[in-house]
Amino acid sequence: MATNREILDGLRQKATKHLAETIGIEIVELTAERVVATMPVDDRTRQPFGILHGGASLVLAETIASLGGAMNVDLERFAVVGLEINANHMRAKRDGIVTGTGNPIHVGRSTQVWEVRVVDEQSRPICVSRCTLAVVPHER
Repeated sequence: MATNREILDGLRQKATKHLAETIGIEIVELTAERVVATMPVDDRTRQPFGILHGGASLVLAETIASLGGAMNVDLERFAVVGLEINANHMRAKRDGIVTGTGNPIHVGRSTQVWEVRVVDEQSRPICVSRCTLAVVPHER
């Protein structure tokens, strides 16, 4: 019989599995210095008033930052996890595609800080986010 902890862990894994794929995030560029990804603005990513959901912008930003962070560590020894994320939403977007570009501000041994700028098709700012990541050793 599964313990409460095992049940909660299983639910947590299912709830976050393939989120980026579910909302249509596509990786365009992936290096240790720059990550670019796109996301559609459609029924998967809109809030009830018909505009891009701020949470969807944050999912895009954290996905970009986490992937960039992972490019800067030895994945055999370390994992990169989000510690903090913030965002400023500057423009509403009803449909189309947004593009997020992430660049590291700080890459240290135990933390990384990434800035992610989300723009529309005309390069107008939609959202600017900063994500702090923790670099943690894998438990053995």
